Amino acid sequence: MNQPQTPFPVNGAGLGLRRALLGPLQTAGYPELGFLEVAPENWIGVGGKLGRQFRAFTERYPFLCHGLSLSLGSPDPLDMEFLRQLRAFLDEHDIRGYSDHLSYCSEQGHLYDLMPIPFTEEAVDWVAGRIDRAQEVLGRRIAVENISYYAAPEPEMSELAFINAVLEKSDCLLLLDVNNIHVNSVNHRYDPLTFLAGLPAERVAYMHVAGHHHEAEDLIVDTHGAAVIDPVWSLLDAAYARLGPVPTLLERDFNFPPLEELIAETRTISRLQARHDKQALRSESTSTA
Repeated sequence: MNQPQTPFPVNGAGLGLRRALLGPLQTAGYPELGFLEVAPENWIGVGGKLGRQFRAFTERYPFLCHGLSLSLGSPDPLDMEFLRQLRAFLDEHDIRGYSDHLSYCSEQGHLYDLMPIPFTEEAVDWVAGRIDRAQEVLGRRIAVENISYYAAPEPEMSELAFINAVLEKSDCLLLLDVNNIHVNSVNHRYDPLTFLAGLPAERVAYMHVAGHHHEAEDLIVDTHGAAVIDPVWSLLDAAYARLGPVPTLLERDFNFPPLEELIAETRTISRLQARHDKQALRSESTSTA
């Protein structure tokens, strides 16, 4: 497959590595997986048997890290000690790229949820400055993820305009979560394809896809606890049509099915990527004929 050149050097379909999957994945082994991803907060400082298991995986697969606690929108100071530990961890395990959420999760202590940042010019400046500082300390360009959110406190601009402004001002990358676009499009009543078309393709480092829970006809909760549904697969297909077969990770955080069911979903990702790779090759052949 002719993968597009993305800022994080991974390819194909990936899987979020959770501790519940360590044993099954170690036993079965799936060399077709392009990469794995972990939350570094769950592994920094872990030694003993678990630490050795983790090292065996990082020596076998390319890895990305997706953080939980950078809290880019928080009024609290950045946690410099965490950032230094994080840089050492990323270097030690040859992690190919690091991302966190375009949200906040702390205010005089850690919260239990990823809270939405107000869509304001002031927030753009604040968050971009914190991203700049985090990138400086980490010694690498990072990606921020478009989050699912359930309230927009006093917005001055749209979600799309806010994301684009932060990306431009901080010169960071985008972790494009396709499921979150779908969730927000239902909850906040906008067209997901228009939203997708408005994002800067050149900043997409990789993508996430996941399942969610329907609370009501007009309310979806992003849970990462179910299989990916058809509308999200269709939106991922549309993303590949625009961006090419960008590396894409399947997230699953609980309600784990047998590992083979998760691998089947990663194979769906691979099939969609391969189809768009073939279409791109046909287009190239036609243009040079």
